[in-house]
Amino acid sequence: MAEQQEQTAPDAMMTRIGQAVMLHHGGDREEARGRFLDLWSEIGEDGDPLHRCTLAHYMADTQDDPSDELAWDLRALSAADELGDDRVEEHHRSPAVRAFYPSLHLNLAADYVKLGRSDAARSHLRRARGAVGFLGDDRYGDGVRAAIGRLELRLDGEGPAEGTPGEGPGRFGGPGGETLGPPRRRP
Repeated sequence: MAEQQEQTAPDAMMTRIGQAVMLHHGGDREEARGRFLDLWSEIGEDGDPLHRCTLAHYMADTQDDPSDELAWDLRALSAADELGDDRVEEHHRSPAVRAFYPSLHLNLAADYVKLGRSDAARSHLRRARGAVGFLGDDRYGDGVRAAIGRLELRLDGEGPAEGTPGEGPGRFGGPGGETLGPPRRRP
């Protein structure tokens, strides 16, 4: 019975990460970044890989410097590499860990574009494209696939530059200074 309760009990750390994400989405970027840093200190470099992956994934969005954003996105990818499918399913009824990779690689590709490293961006974009089969046929999956297409066009010189007016909301040229990349799935 106790084992069953542990499996159904909410993950307090994921809840706290989600609260910081809501702050960020609500426009309080600095407060969200501060909370993410506090949570990162609690989790630690060797903490639960699901917590590290999720937190680093969102922490990247709060960075002002593209190099810092890249560092956080690399932490997210590294933690995802440590995850097992059973750990993800424990927290969320999402597909296997492989479904994380299109978004993680797309974020890295976007980071490298911002840093002027198009070869590295193309490499991660190929990895993102290669992993899209693991995405669901839903709004999130559609958003990631569309963002991959937009970034491919941009790298090929056929798409609008970042911040082009009329691009609409989203992480690719949206209002409010959003960066390139896919929509982030909320924890």
